[in-house]
Amino acid sequence: MSPATDDPLDVVRHYHQRTKHRPDRYAASLGYLDWATQPDPFRRFDGAPTLDLPRPSARPAPSYDSLFATAPAPAALDADTVGRLLLHSLALSAWKQAGPGQAWSLRINPSSGALHPTEGYLISGPVPDLIDAPGLFHYAPFSHQLERRATLSAAQWATLAADLPQPCLLVGLTSIHWREAWKYGERAWRYCQHDAGHAIGAIAFAARTLGWQARVIDTVADADLARLLGTDRHSGPEAEQADALLLLTPAGPIGPLPGAEAWPARIPPLALLGAPNTLSQDHHPWPIIDTLAAATATPGPTPDTPAVTARTDTQPDRGHSAEQLIRQRRSAVDMDGRSPLDRATFYRLLARTLPGAFPAATLPGPPRVSLALMVHRVTDLAPGFYLLVRDPAHAASLRESLSGEFVWETPEACPADLPLIRLIADDARRAAQTVSCHQAIASDGAFAVGLLAQFDAALAAGGARAYPRLFRETGLIGQVLYLEAEAAGLRGTGIGCFFDDMMHALMGLTDTTWQSLYHFTVGGPVEDTRLQTLPPYAHLDRR
Repeated sequence: MSPATDDPLDVVRHYHQRTKHRPDRYAASLGYLDWATQPDPFRRFDGAPTLDLPRPSARPAPSYDSLFATAPAPAALDADTVGRLLLHSLALSAWKQAGPGQAWSLRINPSSGALHPTEGYLISGPVPDLIDAPGLFHYAPFSHQLERRATLSAAQWATLAADLPQPCLLVGLTSIHWREAWKYGERAWRYCQHDAGHAIGAIAFAARTLGWQARVIDTVADADLARLLGTDRHSGPEAEQADALLLLTPAGPIGPLPGAEAWPARIPPLALLGAPNTLSQDHHPWPIIDTLAAATATPGPTPDTPAVTARTDTQPDRGHSAEQLIRQRRSAVDMDGRSPLDRATFYRLLARTLPGAFPAATLPGPPRVSLALMVHRVTDLAPGFYLLVRDPAHAASLRESLSGEFVWETPEACPADLPLIRLIADDARRAAQTVSCHQAIASDGAFAVGLLAQFDAALAAGGARAYPRLFRETGLIGQVLYLEAEAAGLRGTGIGCFFDDMMHALMGLTDTTWQSLYHFTVGGPVEDTRLQTLPPYAHLDRR
């Protein structure tokens, strides 16, 4: 079944409906894991010159909680800064081993199914003790190296970086859809966009620890970004889709960024170095993903970013090293069904997902996501269904769209500036598990959440290109939830498998005004004692 027309919005709506999981029909996939074609999780550009990056030890300061109060003094742009930035955003975090020859890597940026479709690129001028000439570099997480893909002249770098705050770095993100589609079939595109959002969040946190800030430049068209990253030369099932361009600068005011019309002339022709490695010897086609990728790459309106009052975080500092917390983040594979989360920490956690807290400022445009919460084990808070209205502009639409049976009351001791509403007090465990493809991890934690996106309004304002933005916003919020869980002594995990319309029925949604795009859970993890954890770069240290 194909969309009725070639209109990009029709393609988006068709794909969205087609890839919903339902109790009697999951989204199309191969139905089994074809181990013979399992993709290599590491892209390399064979023949490209490499630069070794520093792997410094984790610093005790800044603390994790201090990141939400104020940015530390900005670090100088040097090898240590670039090394720490990538080490705490896109690098390996550990290896897991089940037995001899059965090891797989974990990364700082989480990924659906540990398949890691996201690739990172650095575009930079000279950096003392690291980069002698401006260029485009691919980040290789396995070796923690930069692979030089192209050299830019000083004049080309000056043109590209004109009117941007100095010093600055540009970071590009791409997705290899095949890596996710190998396991998840047609729904894989959604997971690639979640992962891009998590990566954006991971970069934002890493930059903040250095006194820098990250902003997505939404004015660059996908075709122009592909030319800048050299991925416009890619073809076939292992091609990289250009996702996002981030500007990294020392924390402080950022003026207007170049408009869409300015980018084509800024991007130089590239003499590319190296050739991409082959990830799989064979591939199963999922043509709808390519159709959707083309539709969502069409130029669309750039949303205005509303002025948001910065939130002042005055919560007590728990003293966690930010870098250590980032390095230790893991995705839980099971929850113990008993560990609670105290109410004050729960409220703090939710507040840090709001616009005005620093991670949210990374994304352009108005906030489009609010949180539907299923609370199970938060001390001194009644179990039940709750709603975090992340933007006041969402309130009227949510009240009109959600079930008329909800009571809309303020929870106990809820801070006045936290827009949390109890919809109904009830045991939500069975509902959370059932709607999350019957996964007990959604009921055995302290709480589960469905991230509801303002679907119709976003598409009406931003066109088809708004569709991936919605998933990236949910991924960025998920990254905050991951780190907040770690700071609370618990663990989180993203849940991509859920019954879309069952979740909508649970909330009383009857149309596409709001759509659930991602689920998440936080709780006490159950560690698999059969697995051994190894340091992330032990394979390099043994050389």
